[in-house]
Amino acid sequence: MRVSFHWLSQYVDLSGVTPEELAEKLTRSGIEVEEIHTLKGQIKDVVIGYVQSCIKHPQADRLSLCQVDLGEGEPVQIVCGASNVGAGQKVPVAKIGAVLPGGLKIKKAKLRGEPSEGMICSAKELGIDDRYLSEEEKKGILVLPDDAPVGEDAISYLGLDDTVLELSLTPNRSDCLS
Repeated sequence: MRVSFHWLSQYVDLSGVTPEELAEKLTRSGIEVEEIHTLKGQIKDVVIGYVQSCIKHPQADRLSLCQVDLGEGEPVQIVCGASNVGAGQKVPVAKIGAVLPGGLKIKKAKLRGEPSEGMICSAKELGIDDRYLSEEEKKGILVLPDDAPVGEDAISYLGLDDTVLELSLTPNRSDCLS
């Protein structure tokens, strides 16, 4: 059975307790914790951005030039190849220096002669499993709701900063299933 640390902390005061300490306490009380999964992993520097404008790339048919507000003053230009990107959207943006799942590091780049200062991310690029996505979300970038706060950490906003404890339940502890 898998239990989310954030979900559990809604019912039990876990302030000052790390997931590792909780796993140790559960194991000592008779509920073995087999594994601890950290969802965020090594992802860093991914924020919520607002696409102010989106125009076709002058040198490429399938690329767009997006001006994206990251909540830090001046908007940045990002070259995006997703077909569903458009002005007025709120999207997860990996800033320069960001690290994504698989160790992918985002660097300043020049695509077909135009500078790109980051990457607008899809759900897959953030490590979200396809089985949790709609068909529309699988096809391009991840479009966030209009109330998403620009400049905030996208990983926290999406709930990907959680830790999941995998419990090994034995037949004599059916009370743990309720």
